[in-house]
Amino acid sequence: MRFAAIADIHGNHLALEAVLADIAAQGITDIVNLGDCFSGPLTAGRTAELLRAQDMPTVRGNHDRYLIEQPRDAMHASDAAAFDQLTVDDLQWLRSLPTREVYRDEVYLCHATPADDSTYWLESVSTEGDVFLKPLAEIEALAKGADLPLILCGHSHLPRVVRLSDNRLIVNPGSVGCPAYDDDVPRYHKVETGHPLASYCILEKGQAGWLPAFRTVAYDHMAMSRLAKENARLDWAGALATGWMP
Repeated sequence: MRFAAIADIHGNHLALEAVLADIAAQGITDIVNLGDCFSGPLTAGRTAELLRAQDMPTVRGNHDRYLIEQPRDAMHASDAAAFDQLTVDDLQWLRSLPTREVYRDEVYLCHATPADDSTYWLESVSTEGDVFLKPLAEIEALAKGADLPLILCGHSHLPRVVRLSDNRLIVNPGSVGCPAYDDDVPRYHKVETGHPLASYCILEKGQAGWLPAFRTVAYDHMAMSRLAKENARLDWAGALATGWMP
């Protein structure tokens, strides 16, 4: 059993194209998508065309939810920019997505945690704004109800794997299209991968259980950086160019 997991595309169609091509080059046809598909000042419309043409299980992320729950004038700039590019059918597709799903009877899919689409599962933020790995007990407390051998989540954009004390494995494949960002929830912090590459993960089940293989893919990230700059989003332009927040 072998498949790929993607997450946090954030409207970056060039990164998505590169990742889909790399997945195909590995001989993999099955993909799951962990949400936050379109939000960002990039190419949400083109991303929607690409993504909806794929037959992949997809769960809804918090920014996907904002696009269908919030009025346009109440949206954050990144959500509003995506909303303006999406069709009625794109938004209906988002409405149809589940918040959680079980894949092939043994893989649990969610965007952030089983109970909340906007809480980091594997990371905490210190009072100084530093992002660090949560203690195992706190991670396990959030895993109640996800009683499957492999659990996949996204949201933090950081590729990571954590093995629980009962041998369940939680994997975050990283972000396809947004290598760095800042946020003020639960307090101001920056998440930075330190590189501009697109990230995803291949999951393979063998005799020893599930083994994640994280992959990074090069694409024309400077084209997306220039687009973000043209759209007056210098924060995104810097993040896409370098993987660091300016």
